Amino acid sequence: MTDDKGKAAANGVKHLYVVDGSGYIFRAYFGLKTQMSTAEGTPTGAAYGFTNMLMKLMRENEADGLLVVFDAGKRTFRNDIYDDYKANRPEPPEDLIPQFPIIREATKAFGLPCLELDNYEADDIIATLAQRGREAGIRVTIVSSDKDLMQLVTDGVDMLDPIKGTPIGADQVQEKFGVAPDKVVEVQALAGDSVDNIPGVPGIGLKTAAELINAYGDLETLLERAEEIKQPKRRERLIENAEQARISRQLVELNADVPLDYEIRDFVKEEPNPEELRSFLEKYEFRSILNRLSDLLGEGAAAPAQERKEPAGYTLITEFSQLQDWIDRARDQGWLAVDTETTSLDPQYARLVGVSLSLEAESGCYIPLAHRTPRAEGLDFDQVEEGPQQIDFDQALTALKDLLEDDSVLKIGQNLKYDMRVLSNYGIRLTPFDDTMLLSYVLEGGLHGHGMDELAELHLGHQTIAYKEVAGSGKSQVTFDLVPLDKALDYAAEDADITLRLWEAFKPRLVPEKLTTVYETLERPLVDVLCEMELTGIKVDRDRLRRLSNDFAQRIETLEEEIYKLAGRRFTIGSPKQLGEILFDEMGLDGGGKRGKSGSYSTGADILEGLANQGHDLPARVLDWRQLAKLKSTYTDALQGQINDKTGRVHTIFSQAVASTGRLSSNDPNLQNIPIRTEEGRKIREAFVAEEGHTLLAVDYSQIELRLTAHIAEEESLRQAFADGQDIHAMTASQVFGIPLGEMDPATRRRAKAINFGIIYGISPFGLANNLGIAQKDAKSYIEAYFKQYPNIRAYMDNMKTLAREQGYVSTLFGRRIHVPALKDKNPARRSFGERAAINAPIQGTAADIIKRAMIRVQPALEAEKLKARLVLQVHDELLFEVPHDELEATTKLVTGIMENACAPVVELSVPLVAEAGHGPSWSEAH
Repeated sequence: MTDDKGKAAANGVKHLYVVDGSGYIFRAYFGLKTQMSTAEGTPTGAAYGFTNMLMKLMRENEADGLLVVFDAGKRTFRNDIYDDYKANRPEPPEDLIPQFPIIREATKAFGLPCLELDNYEADDIIATLAQRGREAGIRVTIVSSDKDLMQLVTDGVDMLDPIKGTPIGADQVQEKFGVAPDKVVEVQALAGDSVDNIPGVPGIGLKTAAELINAYGDLETLLERAEEIKQPKRRERLIENAEQARISRQLVELNADVPLDYEIRDFVKEEPNPEELRSFLEKYEFRSILNRLSDLLGEGAAAPAQERKEPAGYTLITEFSQLQDWIDRARDQGWLAVDTETTSLDPQYARLVGVSLSLEAESGCYIPLAHRTPRAEGLDFDQVEEGPQQIDFDQALTALKDLLEDDSVLKIGQNLKYDMRVLSNYGIRLTPFDDTMLLSYVLEGGLHGHGMDELAELHLGHQTIAYKEVAGSGKSQVTFDLVPLDKALDYAAEDADITLRLWEAFKPRLVPEKLTTVYETLERPLVDVLCEMELTGIKVDRDRLRRLSNDFAQRIETLEEEIYKLAGRRFTIGSPKQLGEILFDEMGLDGGGKRGKSGSYSTGADILEGLANQGHDLPARVLDWRQLAKLKSTYTDALQGQINDKTGRVHTIFSQAVASTGRLSSNDPNLQNIPIRTEEGRKIREAFVAEEGHTLLAVDYSQIELRLTAHIAEEESLRQAFADGQDIHAMTASQVFGIPLGEMDPATRRRAKAINFGIIYGISPFGLANNLGIAQKDAKSYIEAYFKQYPNIRAYMDNMKTLAREQGYVSTLFGRRIHVPALKDKNPARRSFGERAAINAPIQGTAADIIKRAMIRVQPALEAEKLKARLVLQVHDELLFEVPHDELEATTKLVTGIMENACAPVVELSVPLVAEAGHGPSWSEAH
């Protein structure tokens, strides 16, 4: 080491951060899954994620030295040692390749050195820098979680996981490999690496390799003493593959003597040149990052329509004059972010505690309205002193009501339906609004979750304050009204601030990404509809549920006795371990029972159904027991406690931003999963009843997904069948199996029905065989016959898979994008799932869009006709209304007409939509 290098610490670098650039790239692409492009179509998702990660690292660490290291090319000196090294590595995804130079541009735009060297991997450069840093007395942190770099961890050299933000030291390496960092190379040489095509010793994994190295010290000693190994196969493999193991060691050991023309002092961290950084961010349209770097880049970083004021931080509002000032500024500006703080996540029981507002990024206020001061920890609601200073509740709410209902001011929120329901309890109707959760869902549905914390981390590189940090956790957690105002301020104001910043990042993307229509005409207007449905709820007969629950309990007891008799002894039926032992050890059944990692047999529904189809009574009875037990606990018992005592109704919550296809989901309670085809499920639906003087009207789309398949796949014979009103399953059976319609038997029609519905979900021969209880080869021949008869459906399926791979998403007829990241997964099973999703998503997603369009149109139409019917539930392709008896005929005609014409005028289908209506005093009888 030269004197210059030895003086590195004195030249301004005491802690050097070395970023594994290649690892960053693939974390940004596969981990963050942000799909973006410039207006000209250049993909930038990975570059955006990389830039976010780099910006966060620069701002949140103590390093005074920082650089990024990349791989220069595919071939290195290791290929001279072993020609097949990394030969199995697939080519990078097509949309990632053009982003490599953009990512290097990003590094340079932040003023960071960007190192790469032909014939060497980035890991070797990092090893060399770590070695030089150690010798110069400098602490080195490698920003990566790559296992290959863990051999470098030692005194003065550690690692940092770039996503989790957690350190990786010797203890973490020991936990992963079973050896200290200086022995990692020995373990990797034995175990090999299929990803990098490092051969290792066949049959020896990491655990065995660690045991051997701990016993013998190093690879060479182990190989020299291989004859001593007691296990014959292990001994033979070590002897036969000794040279292969030595080669593997050369491949995994990093070269810490790369000829670099740099000194550590060349990596002093400096602030980037504002003009160069601004130019880069504007070039690739990273507007949200421009906003967040306004402190560095100066005023107007993202060129907003109005001049941005200097961020003012967070303000606690305890005087009415302060509140009035914020309200006046909001009216002048024309938009603001708003969030409520309450005592419960359930909006029907939540009490309003405070409101937070934000008018500009990194600024916000919190208006406490109902905070209380406990006398001592753990005391009940009424055991409190007078609360801290706050504006009078009614006075503040009156002023806020005028603002939140002001049509000239746009209100921006995250999951605003919750806030709207809470505010409606105080007579406030929030309008107009934008919802950042829905913006994210429309822009990036299927890529990630859409909660604020996740979006802040993903798009803003910001980790939000956790609720438990201000309210405690577990038994000591308090409701928000008992949180001290200093803690409440930062937590609440941050919510509004982050929401505004997310809106600034998302809203400008709608137009260039052609998603404005989906947001403006589908998702946003649906919020009011769902809010009204949740407030209305549906009446439930508690006594009927109680009787049904008792009936289920008796039947469960009877089933248990049958099961014990068939098993020959008593056992815990709900224990997969005990059940597996009885089925496969004691009874010796042959039905695919395999032991998992825990040593227990798999006894999932598919295994039990297979055994039941073979005629075994015990697994059949266990399936019956499981179904009844689940229905009892999930519905007949739980629903009794979920009936609102004031309304006598159940108020489910509908979630818009969950299913990537656009389907709504129902929770607390989930009313969409009550089985309809079983007698027990129908009995549960009997407990959902109409109010006196009313009836329940169920209107359901008939075979909508099959109709959409015929339209989208342009399968003319299916189109014609639907146009002629034929029995589609009988027609399919006739065409596929060659049986005249007049000779059709129910079993053949049932097979055709299973194929019709299974095909659009990408069903496999195995899945169809299970559904029909037939041999897999027969199921395969049925599917082949189906595609022979309907070749356009096979062509559609192939086209969707190809399209999804090329652009990362598929679209519905209304323009909704459904991203399918699983198609890039390394796991074959998950890739296969992605293919099935790509096939089904345009169909299921279009069906979801259609029923949403119908829901949005129904209420205004009912009001226009002065009809008093109320929409109370949506379950997939069905809408359920509570209708006055004397308005049933008019309401049925109106609703079916709207549903059957829901596509117009945007989409003209080549097949008719048919909505079938039924009615009755209960949900069950309405079908």
